[in-house]
Amino acid sequence: MKNFVVKTLANAGALGVAIWLLQDITLTGESTGKKAWTLILVALVFGLVNFLVKPIVKLLTLPLFILTLGLITLVVNALMLLLTSWLAEQFDLSFHVEGFWTAVLGGLIISVVSWALNVVLPDGD
Repeated sequence: MKNFVVKTLANAGALGVAIWLLQDITLTGESTGKKAWTLILVALVFGLVNFLVKPIVKLLTLPLFILTLGLITLVVNALMLLLTSWLAEQFDLSFHVEGFWTAVLGGLIISVVSWALNVVLPDGD
């Protein structure tokens, strides 16, 4: 359970950094508390997308992973971020990613920040 909470907080932090750095990734809300709550919910959706959908996409694109020496990971991460944005709209969460190239850069930022936060934060159960 602790591992799940840590990973969700790391995702929320990484998403927060991407929102802060890129003007085309937006999170809106009336107050800071509302924005924080929305960010946590989006991090949960992002975690579920990465847990359920990403392995299937990686398996289906395995030849591309081999052919591109793993660079297709940037595209897969961008697609997961765009899927998260779409799902957030469906759940009426005020999170939006504008465009594929923004999603590629956002996915790269989220990957790096999430990796760094997972190194720093404890992960034991």
